[in-house]
Amino acid sequence: MKNLRKEFPILAQNTYLNTASSGLLYDSLLDFRQEHDLDFLVGGSMFRDEQHLFLNSVRKTIASFFKGSSNNLILTPNFSLGFNTILNGLEKSKKVLLLEGDYPSINFATENKDFETVYAKIDISLEKNIEDAIKKHSPNVFAFSLVQYLNGIIIDLDFIKKLKAQYPDILFIADGTQFCGTKVFDFSTSGIDILGCSGYKWLLGGYGNGFILFNDNILNQITPISYTNAASTSSHAPSYTSLQARFECGHLDTLNFGSLQYSLNFLTKIGLSKIEEHLNELCSYAKSEFTKLNLLEDTVANRKKHSTIFNIKGDQKLHAYLKNQNIITSLRGNGLRISLHLYNTIEDIETVLKKIHYYR
Repeated sequence: MKNLRKEFPILAQNTYLNTASSGLLYDSLLDFRQEHDLDFLVGGSMFRDEQHLFLNSVRKTIASFFKGSSNNLILTPNFSLGFNTILNGLEKSKKVLLLEGDYPSINFATENKDFETVYAKIDISLEKNIEDAIKKHSPNVFAFSLVQYLNGIIIDLDFIKKLKAQYPDILFIADGTQFCGTKVFDFSTSGIDILGCSGYKWLLGGYGNGFILFNDNILNQITPISYTNAASTSSHAPSYTSLQARFECGHLDTLNFGSLQYSLNFLTKIGLSKIEEHLNELCSYAKSEFTKLNLLEDTVANRKKHSTIFNIKGDQKLHAYLKNQNIITSLRGNGLRISLHLYNTIEDIETVLKKIHYYR
């Protein structure tokens, strides 16, 4: 992975530990984007004549990457917009299970739409808490982040698969924005009904792109009857009236979605299994060292599996100190969020540990 670092110019001067905030732009993606806009510059509207074919190729690339169906995939500028569209199609009588303290784009988006909401606590017993909440409240929908944005707690994916088998009538909606691109993932066997993701973090796609994958027949289930009735009698083209069109209304930017496609191909060439192996090594080392220094909350330190995100004990002064040392992190919750990707190394972790030791 070290040979890849030259693709990312920011790493020459900085220790970048902030992918959970933003993935990096890299040299070959910049080349693609410049060529794209040059083609637009000299082609004008003619450049867009075949854009529907290009966007179909993007859908196929995403579906292949996550082992889903391109027929059950929509493109969206970001997860939040797509998730709100899903919620707008659900009957208000639905009861929705959420995780306490989950990403506001999930929790607040649900809470402000008059659904009955119930909650499971995020702690060392997260999976048991979810199961207990389902038994107690009998929700119709379970909406959750696969990885928690504040502290990196990850839901056991095998647990989700078993839970779906046990409760097949519950609609499972997952946000994969802090997860997708970190592990080999098979959507078709995951037990998740709907997977949404913004592409600007671990997928390295830049801003303004994302997607939502649906299992078979789910789009039908979440489309309002008023929409399907109007579509059945409309004389407008399917691009305005299909089930996907409710999400993909208006133009889609070929620069942004082309960037996502380019980066998915970039990650595929490296090998997602190789990336996963690299991240497992980094995160195991980081968790061990952070635990030794008592930098992690007990909930994170005591769980067996963890993600690529850590929240270490620290304040604004430590954040500013690290930034002054060219170590890029984020202030989140009650500490400093550190997140790792393929361009990070053991040396990056040792650098931040050394600076924290000096700070103390």
